[in-house]
Amino acid sequence: MSEIAKRRPKYLNLFEIKLPLPGWVSILHRVSGAGLFLMLPVLIWLLDMSLGSPEQIATFQSVVGHPLVKLVLLGLMWAYLHHFCMGIRILLLDVHVGIEKAQARKSAVAVLVVSLALTAILGAKLW
Repeated sequence: MSEIAKRRPKYLNLFEIKLPLPGWVSILHRVSGAGLFLMLPVLIWLLDMSLGSPEQIATFQSVVGHPLVKLVLLGLMWAYLHHFCMGIRILLLDVHVGIEKAQARKSAVAVLVVSLALTAILGAKLW
């Protein structure tokens, strides 16, 4: 048992490992999912305020009008769009579409480009 413990790494430094692009996109998928989950109470609170009385709507508009809140909402928008696009990529991989190395790299680039482009387009409407 002690021989096995000696061969195992003490920690895994992701910056020393040459992780391929699909690996980074996969990590971003997990991070975006966790971020969306953790921010869900805030999003539900904002939805509740937006559907309330005229006073609540005025409060909602003043909260969402703050630049820092807009920046957080822009990050959440990217997280949602990245998580959605990567989810489609994972579904395609599950049915064995694009599992070769070159195709996997191209689909990872496509996920990044599409999610960032959609974030830029929708973020322009937010600001």
